[in-house]
Amino acid sequence: MPGDSSQVSAWRFYLYFLRLGTFGFGGPIALAGFMQRDLVEERRWISREDYMDGLALSQLAPGPLAAQLAIYLGYVRGGTVGATIVAVLFVLPSFLMVWGISAAYVRFGGLPWMQAVFYGVAASVIGIIARSAFKLTRLTLGPNLLLWTIAMVMAVTTAWTEREIAWLFVLAGLVAVAVAVPWSKSRSSTTSLTPMVFAVAVPSATTQAAASLPTIFWFFMKAGAFVFGSGLAIVPFLYGEVVQTNHWLNDREFLDAVAVAMITPGPVVITVAFIGYLMAGVWGMTIAAVGVFLPVYLLVVIPAPYFRRHRSQPTMKAFVDGVSAAATGAIAGAAYVLGTRALTDVVTVAVAVTTFAVLSKWKISELWLIGAAAALGVLVSA
Repeated sequence: MPGDSSQVSAWRFYLYFLRLGTFGFGGPIALAGFMQRDLVEERRWISREDYMDGLALSQLAPGPLAAQLAIYLGYVRGGTVGATIVAVLFVLPSFLMVWGISAAYVRFGGLPWMQAVFYGVAASVIGIIARSAFKLTRLTLGPNLLLWTIAMVMAVTTAWTEREIAWLFVLAGLVAVAVAVPWSKSRSSTTSLTPMVFAVAVPSATTQAAASLPTIFWFFMKAGAFVFGSGLAIVPFLYGEVVQTNHWLNDREFLDAVAVAMITPGPVVITVAFIGYLMAGVWGMTIAAVGVFLPVYLLVVIPAPYFRRHRSQPTMKAFVDGVSAAATGAIAGAAYVLGTRALTDVVTVAVAVTTFAVLSKWKISELWLIGAAAALGVLVSA
């Protein structure tokens, strides 16, 4: 029987994130959808309000969406200790998998089978993302015309620009406040929103330097602290710095790093571990992973108490609703962008549609669909 978070043991709750990190394919959008389905709808370990707060905070702060949301839900369950445990358990499985793949990559001079697997997996992932985005609209928007309008504007903007614009999330929240809260009340509690408007900075190009461990740590910490959006949003920044500016990797190695992140479960941003391994071995991948996730962790845990303390205020509630609607639209727009890259022929379109249809009709593990799509990719390529 589903229960609430007070009825489930702490470690049963935490171990869910270990399982999600081990078997959760599909990237940040799909992972957010899994958390919604499993923790909110089916098991009821997390309230809808807490989930929506986590989703809103994840969009306001820089860093990968899925990791931020998981860390916030860990905070809801167990405070700072819970957030720390969830962060480690969620990231650890994919880190270990990438470690093994990285070692094989260096040992055997590349992974030519990767593109074949990615061909099928990427198409199935689009179906998973589409299903998750569809369910998320029902959870966040309801019958509210304003929220639907915000979501549609964000979807079109994200699809058109092919990136998530951080200040638009803040604007969406302010528009929702202006419409939903009378001016007298809004003005009296305006200061409650101030800490939620994070400064958006774009890191300047790093001067070319040797890939020492301190250099690796500082570079990836900047990537985690200043890149907004899903885990995939970090890819353009990494490419510009790692390949074009510093020449730490070549184009082929970088594309293989992205493919590794897509064919392994857990957060997509774990691609930094593969890059770090190629730069400086085991210590390089460890430093890269710690560097990129440390600011993500801090930018969730530090504002979380304030966020929860003031969420019942009408101004804060309206602001969160507006940001959540913007997040839903951005996710739909990102799904479109990813689809244009992954669905390249009749086979990939068929895989995506089949995945969406199967998940809509039956309760089946996405892992089976991912495995079938990977096998199909290898057969088609052969």
